[in-house]
Amino acid sequence: MSLNYEVRDGVAIITLNRPEALNSIDPEMRQELFDAWQQSAHDDNVRCVILTGAGEKAFCTGSDLKKTMPPKESPAQLTFGTATPRHLLTGMDMDKPILCAVNGYAMGGGMELALACDIRIASENAQFALSEVRLGSIPGAGGTQNLPRLVAQSDAMLMLLTGDRIDALEALRINLVSRVVAPSDLMECAMTIARRIAQNAPLSVRAAKRLVRDGRSLPLAQALALESYAFGMLRDTEDRIEGRIAFQEKRTPVYRGR
Repeated sequence: MSLNYEVRDGVAIITLNRPEALNSIDPEMRQELFDAWQQSAHDDNVRCVILTGAGEKAFCTGSDLKKTMPPKESPAQLTFGTATPRHLLTGMDMDKPILCAVNGYAMGGGMELALACDIRIASENAQFALSEVRLGSIPGAGGTQNLPRLVAQSDAMLMLLTGDRIDALEALRINLVSRVVAPSDLMECAMTIARRIAQNAPLSVRAAKRLVRDGRSLPLAQALALESYAFGMLRDTEDRIEGRIAFQEKRTPVYRGR
């Protein structure tokens, strides 16, 4: 298996497991990654997901160019044909939060995977780059769109147009990542955050994520209206009542996603 999947404390841990190839993505890993997203999305015991890579040298360096051949289908067939297109990020649009624990290189498609996650934690030896322009291409899995939505446009342009690498501290400075920790502390830090998320009311967590995601493309007035609608939907849920009762009784709430 080129990917490991396990669930602990309500957290699904997806580990890209090709360290000998810098965790680059071959066709087998792409399929396994898609399956892992589907499994975590449909498992009620999973409330949060962590994506990471095996080893400390690389999180993911994108597609394995030695094993990934151009598609046989034409662009028209891929877009309008009967076959379901399988994009690198397919399955990541779930409402459950996804954390990325970046250990080492996050290059090309690997960085685009990280950009598609909700929270990014980096080890001190992490490096990030979208170097496609140096190879006569562009980032094709959301890089040109997700990066400017996460960092200042000037910082995004600097990375996209030069193809230069940045280290973990620079990634922290431009708000690409939320934390930088020692490599030995990376997974502990990610699991601590993931467990805190998993302990919260799952419907509320998913609603908050969806509101942030969908609200980015809406005018403020419409986004606020959407928030008000979601608030009303959650008002009478069992979990919201449980949260208030637990607060009054000074105990930890037990949330069931209802």
